[in-house]
Amino acid sequence: MNNQYIEQREGGYWIAGTRISLDSIVYAFLDGQTAESIAQAFPSLALEQVYGAIAYYLANREEIDAYLEKGRDDFEALRQQAHKTDPMFYQKLADARRQMQAAQR
Repeated sequence: MNNQYIEQREGGYWIAGTRISLDSIVYAFLDGQTAESIAQAFPSLALEQVYGAIAYYLANREEIDAYLEKGRDDFEALRQQAHKTDPMFYQKLADARRQMQAAQR
């Protein structure tokens, strides 16, 4: 198996030769999941690839943490813009969520 586990493309980090983002593996790892459980969640990955991704993250933690923080910031900016663009939709969504929660009680 190729020992280059991570590749950069399309502005992100990916498990080499796959469509699985490094983000997915890192967030699972930071959430306390073991490499084995992560591999089970991503059946197209070999356990070696998961360990390789985790090792890459640990070796480049500062860079990857900054990349993940930028991603969260970008997402939040898009979310806020969507709320401003169509506030009625989000009001209906919030109302529906409240109704579902009230029905579950």
